Amino acid sequence: MLIECMSSMFRIKKLDIFIIKQFGLLFIGTFFICQFVLMMQFLWRYVDELIGKGLSLEVLAQFFWYMGLMLMPQAFPLAILLSSLIAFGNLGESSELTAIKSAGISLLQSMRSLIVIVIIVSGISFYFQEVIGPRSFISFRQLLISMQQKNPEVEIPEGIFYDGISGSNLYVQKKEMETGMLYGIMIYRMNGGYEDAAVILADSGKMQTTEEKKHLILTLYSGEWFENMRSQDVAGSANVPYRRETFSNKRIVLDFDGGFNMQEAGWVASDARSKSMGKILHDLDSIREFNDSVGHQFYNEAKQVGFYLPTISKSDSLKAREEVQKDIINFDSIYKKLSPEVKQNVMKMAVNDAQIASTDLEFKGSYSDALNHNERLHMIEAINKVTLSLSCLIFFFIGAPLGAIIRKGGLGVPVIISVLVFIIYYILENSGMRMARDNIWTVWFGKLLGTCTLTPIAVFFTYKANNDSVVFNIDLYKQLLFRMLGLRDKRHLSSKEVIIEDPIYMADSYHLLRISEEIKQYISEHELLHLPNPIKVFFRPGDDQTIERIVGELEETIEDLANTRDRQILAYLNRYPLVATHAHTRPFRRKWLNIITGLFLPTGVFFYLRMCRFRLRLRKDLYMILDTNQQVVKRISVIVPSTPSTLEELEKTPFIIELLRNIDHDNNK
Repeated sequence: MLIECMSSMFRIKKLDIFIIKQFGLLFIGTFFICQFVLMMQFLWRYVDELIGKGLSLEVLAQFFWYMGLMLMPQAFPLAILLSSLIAFGNLGESSELTAIKSAGISLLQSMRSLIVIVIIVSGISFYFQEVIGPRSFISFRQLLISMQQKNPEVEIPEGIFYDGISGSNLYVQKKEMETGMLYGIMIYRMNGGYEDAAVILADSGKMQTTEEKKHLILTLYSGEWFENMRSQDVAGSANVPYRRETFSNKRIVLDFDGGFNMQEAGWVASDARSKSMGKILHDLDSIREFNDSVGHQFYNEAKQVGFYLPTISKSDSLKAREEVQKDIINFDSIYKKLSPEVKQNVMKMAVNDAQIASTDLEFKGSYSDALNHNERLHMIEAINKVTLSLSCLIFFFIGAPLGAIIRKGGLGVPVIISVLVFIIYYILENSGMRMARDNIWTVWFGKLLGTCTLTPIAVFFTYKANNDSVVFNIDLYKQLLFRMLGLRDKRHLSSKEVIIEDPIYMADSYHLLRISEEIKQYISEHELLHLPNPIKVFFRPGDDQTIERIVGELEETIEDLANTRDRQILAYLNRYPLVATHAHTRPFRRKWLNIITGLFLPTGVFFYLRMCRFRLRLRKDLYMILDTNQQVVKRISVIVPSTPSTLEELEKTPFIIELLRNIDHDNNK
């Protein structure tokens, strides 16, 4: 109903409504899936803060709520990529996209309604980062700090020391979950330090928490208490008082704050992620001004202390230099005249001054790095608000054209492609952010690396899909790979259900016998086992026209014999290899490609060895053709007994004489 009202208001066509429905439902579903995946991935970073803390459902609900609000801008691009890919893949798989294009509607025209929706989603993403995201980040960090400072619930493990109770280490040999009894208890209380630790041993015991969850009550049975009384030690005495107590029943109260208290987190407000775009740009001016003032101050201090003394004039400096050059002042001789005590004091003063200067420089360097780091973080966050919103548009113009090209819907191929694209974007974006944050790359280069890489890809896919170009034709890439590696398919000829014209067996037999004679002559004239001259291979033209003609005549004969009903002949036909007609002479048909390949030694060696391999394979193929020709001719003589089995006898038959006469007549024409 809402879509119909919108269509009447904005005159949206039925096609736009149809595509919006296809995309909208998928976007809602994929958004929640992407949001869940991102939240689970984000949750692993803070799983230690949640486990064993005894947090209430209200606190956990707030934790996941703020986390979800922070991750929504990241889920938008991935959801748009996946939903657009599936939507247009479904349209292509069901031939609906073909029908749309046949009606004269281009791909961009069919995408116009979704482009408007994606622009709106990009605006929503920017609004989340500008308004909701900073508030959610502040609340999330405040909640996380409170969770980190909350003491865990007492879950005493068996067989190891437990240090979750402040000031005590507790060891339990065995415990019963049903009764809550603990057996083989050992407690180290270190309220007075490690030297004054009290050791408590007990056969069994029970542990309870007070109602206000501020203390633990530990009831022990059949045990002993060992403790040093160092606080009562007499000054200068070597004897330390010692106390040992044996008890059958004893209660111990341990401090334990098990409540949840919301902590103050005022420092979070200075984090760049807690600020809007306007606030970041405003604070950047203040940060840069403060950094410049600190830099000038450090420079002035270094200039006064390390480079020159302002009380010494230029003439005094020149005079002192002349005295040193004239050996009037020799510092080494002055130092040697000093007494050992004075020498030692001078060395101590020099070392002390050097250490002070080094410490001062280290402190100033660390402080300057921290100031620059804060400035870079603000710049990164400001750029990130824009790039993350633009990624919604970029991912749409990648997903929709890809779906139209691959024409595969569902959750199979689209999910794989979406994950690969998102991984590439995540690696580029995360690596660029880290490099920019650590001042290895400039901020603009690091943050725009992923966006600038995927934008040309989106433009390329959109252009190819709009022009119906074949980009992901698997058969084309498979054929290219097979040609590069020298691989080939086998023949797969089968019996035809309907045969319009039977083979001319006598003519086919004549052609096969003549091809065999030409192959024998070719083998005797061409030494295929010898290495060819590299100069002729790469720098001189020379296609093997003989092999091209032989293979052409053989394929015509095979095509005619493929109309046979005899299964044995079909089996022989499938034995014929698919012969490459020029790969044994040179790598490429184009002369300039061969020259470039020959001049570059690594590729030249590879293609030269590849060509030698093709020569060996051609020799093997020729012998295979000779053997198969012989088998086919024998079979034809069985099917047609009047067919001679030798070339000389065939050439004397009236049928072949007439056939040759017609061929000569056609050639003369």
